[in-house]
Amino acid sequence: MEAHNARLGFILFVIYSLFYGTFVLLNAIAPEIMEVKPVAGINVAILYGFSLIAFALVLALVYGVMCRDEGSETADSEGQK
Repeated sequence: MEAHNARLGFILFVIYSLFYGTFVLLNAIAPEIMEVKPVAGINVAILYGFSLIAFALVLALVYGVMCRDEGSETADSEGQK
């Protein structure tokens, strides 16, 4: 089970790193794109930055749900009887 959790954590880390790396490269290579204001006068840099935070929270929730040890839940409920 620990190997599964570690593998899942690594996969989610790689996904987030690609998303963040795109943000960094976009800032370094084409900063003019980050100045565009597509929604309500808010530029792409702000939108992308907030999406990085939201995406990290979503990935943390996914990791938490997928790594839940169901064996400990049944052991806890049996111990309460």
